Amino acid sequence: MPPRIVGIGASAGGLAALEQFLEQVPAGSGLAYIVVQHLDPTQKALLAELLQRATKLPVREAENMMRVEPDCVYVIPPNTELTVVDGILHLNAPVEPRGLRLPINVLFSSLARDQGTRAIAVILSGMGSDGTLGLQAIRALGGLTVAQQPESAQFDSMPKSAIAADCVDIIAPPEELPGLIFAYIAQASKLPEPSPALANQTDTTPISSTFPSVPLQSIFRLLQQRTRHDFSVYKPSTLYRRINRRMSIHAIDSLAMYEKFLRHNTQEIDLLFKELLIGVTSFFRDAAVWQQLADFTLPELLARQTSKRKLRAWVVGCSTGEEAYSLAIIFAEVVQRLSLHGDYTLQIFATDLNPDAITTARRGVYPTSISANVSPERLTRFFSTHDSYYRINKSIRDTILFAQHDVVLDPPFTRLDLLSCRNLMIYFDATLQRKLLPLFHYSLCPGGVLLLGSSETVGRFKQLFAPIESKLRLYLRQENVSSTNPELLMKSFPPLSKMKKELSLSPPVTTQPIDNLQTAADRVLLQVYAPAAVVVNNAGDIVYISGRTGKYLEPAAGKANWNFHAMVRDGLRAPIVDAMKRAASHNEPVHLHNLQVQGLTSAQFVDATVQALHEPAALQGMMMIVFRDVAAKPATKGRRREHSAMEALYTAELQQRQDEIHILREEARTSREELQLTNEELQSTNEELQSANEELTTSKEEMQSMNEELQAINAELQAKLDDLALAQSDMKNLLNSTDIAILFLDQKLNVRRYTEQASKIINVRESDIGRPLSDLTTSLQYPALQDDANETLRTLVYSEKQIPTSDSRWFSVRIMPYRRLDNVIDGAVITFVDITTTKQLESKLRQDLNQ
Repeated sequence: MPPRIVGIGASAGGLAALEQFLEQVPAGSGLAYIVVQHLDPTQKALLAELLQRATKLPVREAENMMRVEPDCVYVIPPNTELTVVDGILHLNAPVEPRGLRLPINVLFSSLARDQGTRAIAVILSGMGSDGTLGLQAIRALGGLTVAQQPESAQFDSMPKSAIAADCVDIIAPPEELPGLIFAYIAQASKLPEPSPALANQTDTTPISSTFPSVPLQSIFRLLQQRTRHDFSVYKPSTLYRRINRRMSIHAIDSLAMYEKFLRHNTQEIDLLFKELLIGVTSFFRDAAVWQQLADFTLPELLARQTSKRKLRAWVVGCSTGEEAYSLAIIFAEVVQRLSLHGDYTLQIFATDLNPDAITTARRGVYPTSISANVSPERLTRFFSTHDSYYRINKSIRDTILFAQHDVVLDPPFTRLDLLSCRNLMIYFDATLQRKLLPLFHYSLCPGGVLLLGSSETVGRFKQLFAPIESKLRLYLRQENVSSTNPELLMKSFPPLSKMKKELSLSPPVTTQPIDNLQTAADRVLLQVYAPAAVVVNNAGDIVYISGRTGKYLEPAAGKANWNFHAMVRDGLRAPIVDAMKRAASHNEPVHLHNLQVQGLTSAQFVDATVQALHEPAALQGMMMIVFRDVAAKPATKGRRREHSAMEALYTAELQQRQDEIHILREEARTSREELQLTNEELQSTNEELQSANEELTTSKEEMQSMNEELQAINAELQAKLDDLALAQSDMKNLLNSTDIAILFLDQKLNVRRYTEQASKIINVRESDIGRPLSDLTTSLQYPALQDDANETLRTLVYSEKQIPTSDSRWFSVRIMPYRRLDNVIDGAVITFVDITTTKQLESKLRQDLNQ
């Protein structure tokens, strides 16, 4: 099996953190380490040499097609992007210009694809946010994500970015991270793997029989109390893997201990909730499915829509939005190809349980790496290009409504033409799958299309859905099914199908019969003969209705709205609204007479009373409107004139209000356009500044990394200089202790070094270092000294002569070539050995022999 790989990303301030990390990595860990740092692409990096000082593991600069070996450290070379495929390193030239490159994201993303749950990623000190997206990819597949504690980092932007994205499992100082990683691996190896029974459970296998019932059910209750969502309907194998992962991070051995840990740590409940919601998605995933939709399914769906021009779609479990945007793009392309511009529109409802994923989807901002799945033509047409990301165009974003929604608990969207639920039901147990499919059938219109994931089918519900393309999991809604089984929807709707899990209701209290005749009569009179009335709050919302108000109020079309101003019938709205303002300001009832209700089959006149309420305390700040029908009587001329005058007054006032509203709307529209223009200019300027800032940040990181390397090298050089100075002192003392006169010359016979004894023979001082030998005076009677030295340099033959001095001393002068360690002749060495005593003895012996 290939070794488990630890990817390490660092930038400014990362050299010290890397050294602290690697110092704690023992030999024989069995892991491989890949280091990516922001490096100056124009300079040779010394990172491998510097890191070798901190670890006993071999540190190598990565090479293309190099196989990753355990217990080795690989370092990225400058001006490259490093990826891992099947345990082999791949080096590629960067695609992005300098200043916009994100090599850490590139490595981490490749680790996620290559290693899956075995991937480990570490973020250390650095500026910017490189590495965050890569950590998210690794965490989505169940790998381990680690970050340096920001307080311990010289530059904390990269660790903080990763932590803010909620994609980090372990946070600690760099010297503690290796131990925590090894502890996680050891703990994960202790926990048993899911048994085959988990993956192959039958439809009737309850989850409680697969796990220890008490701790797991308690965990489910804690999650439900905290998040409202019930995970007992999820597949046990999925739950087992992800709960085990959280247990490994905290080094917890049993479910019971983890349940106790959750009880005292609500933050861990939130983290477990996000762990269980991790989804994997991408643009145009499974290309054949989208090609089928574009070529056949969507054109056929549009052809069936003879009267309806606005189509509705629901993407269930949309995660970060890629699939919903893919559907919108495909629909736009089909409409353009069929020349149906403006005739057909698509409203997409995209929902997910994860609020963070919904927030990301609404922004519509994605990394440049999506270019691997989105063609250049689509990127040009449907995306705006920025320096480090792509953004979905507003025309596409406006077609999608993102919302947090639990398909298990919340009511479904209805009247749908297309429903996409891909790779979501694989996480649910068979019981829940059997309940969701009829619900999807109910949500779709006749002729609607259901799209499932590659590992999902309709199972036993073939009477509900007929296959369009079974290999691609496309199905057509079948008709006349619900009528044959009226209880189908009731049993399939999840909240209603799990009534046993709902809180039981207490039995209704039976009211005792009313024995008081007066009380009973008063109640009948109030219910039958009291005038119709409503009570509204200060926002105009109806909080209480008395009597029959159908002649005066009607529900507004669209979404249910209990606001009085939206429900009051025409003819009553303007006068009553004006009366409400007067009643609120004067604290006295306002009476209105002979108001004609419009919209009824016959003419109806109404008297209305509007009164502000101040007591009791429960009604304080509210307002009551009472309606009384006026019997139709022949109107006298005076009454008709009064009514006509009031009608003219109200008409004029209404016209004035409408004119004011029109003017205000025009002003608001103009202001909105101006603000929109200003906002676009500011956004453009902001993007330019952001781009410049990113370039400067990256350049600063590269310079900081190089500066750290130079500082380390400078420290090494300083240490070597100190060692060299000490060695030079040792050599000088050694030479002086020999009591031999020695003179060192370079290739041009300039003085390089000498001993103290040599200064007594040749007049040389410290200031004479570098002067030619011919410029120096000497007591030696040796005029050919320089010629002999030149001859020795030419022939490399030693020269040795006995030379007298002017003060009657004799020296043995020996001239030798100066040979360096690399076997290069680099000057000459002249030694002067005092032989005066020998000469005197020799002279005396000669004299004795001559006598």
